[in-house]
Amino acid sequence: MADINLTAAVRSNLSSLQNTATLMAKTQDRLSTGNKVNSALDNPTNFFTAASLNSRAGDLNNLMDSMANGIKTIEAANNGLTSITKNLESMQSTLRQARQDKSFQTQSYTLDTAATTGNISFEGGAVGDTAVDVALTKTVKTATFTGTVAAADTGKQFTISDGTTATLDITLATGDTATDIANKINTAATTAGNAITAKVENGQLKVSNSTGAAITVAEGTTTGGAAVLGFGADATAAKSTDELVSEINKNDDLKGKIRASNDNGKLRIENLSTQALDVTQGTTASEIAGNSVRADLANQFNELRDQLDKLSDDASFNGINLLRGDKLKITFNETGTSSIDIQSKGEDAVNAANLKLSTTLTAKDLDSDAGIDAFLDQVKGALNSVRSQASSFGSNLSIVQNRQDFTKSMINTLETGAGNLTLADMNQEAANMMALQTRQSLGTSTLSMANQADQSILQLLR
Repeated sequence: MADINLTAAVRSNLSSLQNTATLMAKTQDRLSTGNKVNSALDNPTNFFTAASLNSRAGDLNNLMDSMANGIKTIEAANNGLTSITKNLESMQSTLRQARQDKSFQTQSYTLDTAATTGNISFEGGAVGDTAVDVALTKTVKTATFTGTVAAADTGKQFTISDGTTATLDITLATGDTATDIANKINTAATTAGNAITAKVENGQLKVSNSTGAAITVAEGTTTGGAAVLGFGADATAAKSTDELVSEINKNDDLKGKIRASNDNGKLRIENLSTQALDVTQGTTASEIAGNSVRADLANQFNELRDQLDKLSDDASFNGINLLRGDKLKITFNETGTSSIDIQSKGEDAVNAANLKLSTTLTAKDLDSDAGIDAFLDQVKGALNSVRSQASSFGSNLSIVQNRQDFTKSMINTLETGAGNLTLADMNQEAANMMALQTRQSLGTSTLSMANQADQSILQLLR
């Protein structure tokens, strides 16, 4: 107060105590907040620089949540792809098991060796709804020739035809026996795909036509060929078991669908299908069951295929499913100039249809090994596509994880930099507080001593 006059010593000590109190208040503030810069008044440059660094660190920290969710979304898709891969491998195993299974059903038939007419008919199974008939009898023509071709007959020709394919031209040579001529006929028939076969039986040359049509034999360009041999009229005879086996196995409409063999004189028919085969011999009908093992494996394949689509549908995280073709966008910096878009290849869903797997596999599709191989190729292609997609997602995951680690380091750098500008050295501030407390104590004592001079005057007045 203006009306009160203090001595110079008192005033000096009082001023010193006031400065000490101010410093103590500031030190206490730093100790309580941990900051040496708490407002722009403390240090404008450091305060606003630190605020900017902390703001950027906060923005990056918010992006970390997005990255973490993105990583989980990719992991969910990868989980789906892993399960789909195992599912496809199971489908592949199922097809391979079907490929190896040969438990086809068979039945043996006794042939009528005296038959002069009739067919054995196959329908159903892999053959289909249109019956395929194989004649049980053949046309036979016998030549009376039993010697050898004389020199005078050398070069003579005759033609022989089964009535359906090209006519065979046969040329005689000096010394040809019935066996030689039979061999010439068989060689020419094989080359032309003719149904004629020849053999020597009891010294006579016999020619057979497996189609059952009439056998045509005529002289060729050099006359007298047929006359030399002296073929008789057509006759009908039952085919042998071996002849039927050969004819059935060579039949283009039956090849790979049924298999014939000789069962101790009986005609053994093997049904190479998962469906029942109807066999009719004359008026007698019978059924050969289909391969039930392959049929059951077809059902297993379809169940696995259905599970594939369900696995794809369930591989979502936080509402995003990369296996359904959803797009995942992850931003890496606070300005939005760095980001990544993650999506399946071609933006297509990972499902059976897009993997080009057959919609439904029927038991009949597993009838032939070639058909199974085609499905195996489909599954192999699907596996390659899934593995390629997994590799792509793996690459994306690596990028996001790398950016996540980078962002963590950047946040740490920014926060450390901001702290260096604003944080107080607690050890130093604690030492400062002790020094100020000591100074305050000494100042109080000094002020007390300065006041004692005035108290001495007061004692004189008493």
